[in-house]
Amino acid sequence: HWLMAWIGLEMNTLAIIPIISTSHSPRSTEAATKYFLTQAAASAMILFSSMINAWQTGTWDIINLTYEPAHILLTLALAMKLGLAPMHFWLPEVLQGSTLTTALIITTWQKLAPMSLIYMTLNNLSTTTLVLLELLSSIIGGWGGLNQTQTRKIMAFSSIAHLGWMITISSIMPNIMILNLTIYLIMTTALFYSLILSKSKTIQDTTATWTLSPALTAMMMTLLLSLGGLPPLTGFMPKWLILEELVAQNLTPAATVMVMSALLSLFFYLRLTYTTTLTLSPNTTQTKLKWRFKPNHTTLLMGASSTISIFLLPMAPLMLL
Repeated sequence: HWLMAWIGLEMNTLAIIPIISTSHSPRSTEAATKYFLTQAAASAMILFSSMINAWQTGTWDIINLTYEPAHILLTLALAMKLGLAPMHFWLPEVLQGSTLTTALIITTWQKLAPMSLIYMTLNNLSTTTLVLLELLSSIIGGWGGLNQTQTRKIMAFSSIAHLGWMITISSIMPNIMILNLTIYLIMTTALFYSLILSKSKTIQDTTATWTLSPALTAMMMTLLLSLGGLPPLTGFMPKWLILEELVAQNLTPAATVMVMSALLSLFFYLRLTYTTTLTLSPNTTQTKLKWRFKPNHTTLLMGASSTISIFLLPMAPLMLL
């Protein structure tokens, strides 16, 4: 029922507002306000599209979305909820105003509800609109991250680019979309945990990670390369399957644009990798004292998610035996 879906989305939005504004700084209050306004507008658009559809068809069933203006409006509303380009402007700003833990929640958990609605209404959504959104998202996700120095903003543009890849395949093979979403959630969780443990909020902070834990530094390097989609790491698997399917469906121009935009994303992942593992920035003696501060919490979740993010593709043939 559309009304239930709308209520669920509203509860989801209202629940995370206090979490964003917990640090009580003007920046976090601004981020919470931006998040609230955007999500409330998107929820209103979803309710409006479902009402138009109910008016035309006489049913509030989520699956039965047959009126064209209603499903175009719904596609745009869900894109705004997710942060797909060109409705992406709120995402980097909100993440930058939040703590790293809150940014992790926004980029992972908050994507599940809109993605599940997309999955349920795929047969009726406007394919043209979806293709335009995914191409824009993959290009802007790569381009926008190039000139960023804040790790949270980089992760925001990474999120936009990955969502572009998911939406690309959604109307062709929803199963690959689910696989891509699962792998993205695991990889993002692992990388955010690494950033939380090393307290790295800027690219400059990542240069001092080695003083805290050399093992964490190596882990971050492989996680970043996996997010960039380099074989034989896990992140290559969804990209490989998506490109294979796009070429099989004669969508070679779209596949070419996606590959070119993936190169843009790879550039800023490589830059982060380079600063984390291969450089020693100009520093004072104080920088080297970072090892004195023990990591505040080590979790089983980080170990598990990091392992899957790095070794899932090489281990896949063994799983099938």
